[in-house]
Amino acid sequence: MRLILIRHGQTPANVDGVLESTVPGPGLTKLGEQEAAALPVTLAHEDIGAIFTSTQVRSQITAGPLAQAKGLSTEVRDGLREIDSGDLEGHTARESVIRYVSTFLSWIDGDLDVRMPGAENGHEVLRRYDEVIAEVEALGHGTVAFVSHGAIIRAWVGTRTVDVDAEFFRTNYVANTGYAVLHGSTAEGWRLESWQGGGIFDPALVIPEDDSPAALTTDA
Repeated sequence: MRLILIRHGQTPANVDGVLESTVPGPGLTKLGEQEAAALPVTLAHEDIGAIFTSTQVRSQITAGPLAQAKGLSTEVRDGLREIDSGDLEGHTARESVIRYVSTFLSWIDGDLDVRMPGAENGHEVLRRYDEVIAEVEALGHGTVAFVSHGAIIRAWVGTRTVDVDAEFFRTNYVANTGYAVLHGSTAEGWRLESWQGGGIFDPALVIPEDDSPAALTTDA
C-alpha cells in the first residue's frame, strides 16, 4: 500500500509561530486556502482510494478540494491530530518551540518514554496514529491520503520508516501542504518513496518563510 501524508495549509497560528494543538483549532489563512486549492492539480496523477483527516478543522478544510476532485468523502479520525503541546500550548518563545521539537525528535531517536510536558509520550502518540494506519490497511486500497499535521507526520515517518536515518528528520520538515509518500505495510515496514517537504504550491503564489514550530530543524 502507498500512503500520502499531507500537512494542512497555512493557519494564523503558523504565521504567528504559535504552538497550537487544540481541537477543533483554527482554520486556514487566505494563503492556506490557496494552497489547499492547488492540491488537486499536484496530486492529479495519484489514484487515491480514500482520504482521512484529523479532528482539527485545518486538516479538514485542506482536504476539501482534493476530496471533491477525486469524488471522495473525507473520513475524520482523532488519531491523526497534531502532537499535543500540553503545557507549551499557546507559547511562541523559542525555548518552548525547541522543547516541543526536541521531544518528538527524541522519539525518532528511539526514546519513546520522553513525554511532552503535560501531554503525551512517544508511545501514546504513535499508537493512535498506528491505529488509523491499521484501519486503512484493512480497506485494501492501493493508495490512501492523510491530511494531517507537520510534527506528527515528521515523528511518525521518522520512527516507522526502515530505510531513512533519523538524522534526515532533524534537518528536514514538512511545510504547509508539503507531503511524504511511503509504500509498504506495518508487517513488512514502510519505505520512504518521496519527501516533498517544501509544499504543494501554485507557481503564482508568493510563499513566505515558514515560521511555524513544526518547521524548526536542528540546524536552525
